[in-house]
Amino acid sequence: MTNHPRAEAIFAEHGIAVVPPHVMPAVGQTRAIVTLERIINRHGDDHARFVVMTLAETANNKGFIDETSLWVVSDMIRAAEKNFPDLVTNNVTAWFSFFDTLPLGWLQFWALDLDGVVSKRHALVGMLYERMKRTFGAMAKQPDLLDDRRSA
Repeated sequence: MTNHPRAEAIFAEHGIAVVPPHVMPAVGQTRAIVTLERIINRHGDDHARFVVMTLAETANNKGFIDETSLWVVSDMIRAAEKNFPDLVTNNVTAWFSFFDTLPLGWLQFWALDLDGVVSKRHALVGMLYERMKRTFGAMAKQPDLLDDRRSA
């Protein structure tokens, strides 16, 4: 057991193995145990559990459980609770479906270009929030015809 038994227990609940800092994590592994402990301390066990569940149970995201992705998902949960409260309390299936469609690994890769300019965490939250707003916001049913990202 580590010095972070609460974080380790949450990872274990979702089949995520904690590896030592000198080991490169494979799919289903992480070394970001201190990050999860910080999230627990700041937002509570239930919030941290939902963060890990979101990454562990959605397509293509189990391979990117690191400091950045944990904080990004935590921030996105908080943004959803504020702006789309029904989503994380009554429509968790839609939440997971949304994360199933995200190319989180690619978005993290693209955000590497921003090193030394802005935080990757904040850049990713912006990228994901735009997608969340398009999916669950007021314009989801009737998109703006002049939107620069609309498809034909």
